[in-house]
Amino acid sequence: MTATTTARGEALITLRHGAGGRAMRQLIGETLAAGYLQSPVEGIGLAAMDDGAALRVGDRWLVVTTDSHVVHPIFFPGGDIGRLAVAGTVNDLAMMGATAPLGLTCAVVIEEGFRRSDLERLQRSMQETCREAGVTILTGDTKVMGRGELDGIVINTTGVALTDAVVPDAGLRPGDRLLVTGSIGDHGMALMVKRHGLAIEAELRSDVAPINGMIAAALAARPGAVTAMKDPTRGGVASALHEMAEKSGVGIVIHEPDVPVSQTVRAAAEMLGLDPFQIANEGKALLGVRPDAADAVLAALRGHPLGASAAIVGECIPDHVGRVILDTGLGRRLLVEVEGEPLPRIC
Repeated sequence: MTATTTARGEALITLRHGAGGRAMRQLIGETLAAGYLQSPVEGIGLAAMDDGAALRVGDRWLVVTTDSHVVHPIFFPGGDIGRLAVAGTVNDLAMMGATAPLGLTCAVVIEEGFRRSDLERLQRSMQETCREAGVTILTGDTKVMGRGELDGIVINTTGVALTDAVVPDAGLRPGDRLLVTGSIGDHGMALMVKRHGLAIEAELRSDVAPINGMIAAALAARPGAVTAMKDPTRGGVASALHEMAEKSGVGIVIHEPDVPVSQTVRAAAEMLGLDPFQIANEGKALLGVRPDAADAVLAALRGHPLGASAAIVGECIPDHVGRVILDTGLGRRLLVEVEGEPLPRIC
């Protein structure tokens, strides 16, 4: 018997199944997303395992997404679970091209003994994040569970939006350029340092933020030029790139020296033996862009306060399908996906 099976050999769910990598995608595909009837309506459904669903409504698309948020600690440098819940759902809508959300729902499950002052603090944070994103919470639900039955608080948010054109995560084509909207690894490293009380001279802050305004500017720079988008949350940039490459049927080459990583994150990651490519982000996005429009989209990203350090970091190739190749400047190697979560309860 191993940690992943019972005495009878029955498979068990482990933390790696929630880490955002290949194991999680396989679990969802084989169990949670299996067996549902195909929607008769034109659009993108559960089988696509994109950031949300898209249904044709007249001459537009209705995009719907939902996400449950758990994080420890619930308050961290740069944000909290409330800001994470709003921004995470707004960003998932934006990743499908729906940058003007109509509204959100919010369900909160609270453990008995949770401080009311902390709940009120989270509610104020959610209100502020909603204002940043230009959205509001329309309806919700609240449950309280017994002491010890839940670890503090869990927040689920669902978002809806309309868009004229859907951007899937599977639209990459050979020749497309890969852009990242800013420095990577900030969220995961900020939580790890906070949770474990690590002595880091410079303060690490999460990047959690609603990025729909920045994405709207990128899409408007060259309409139709953005071919695919993904926010690199659980599993980090490595998992997001692998998923995009596999679904699109392309290979990806990433030029490591061009990838923005703050000196503080780089130093902390090296100290802990972690790879910034595998660390979660909550305010960044990966964009696939037609080569002739890459510079225009990059300029639009850099013109937004959240995209000042955006960069073109790679390109799509027709061979090595589903693989991500990291060009270090001194040689090339395969960029591997995370197999386990370096920090549980990260988003």
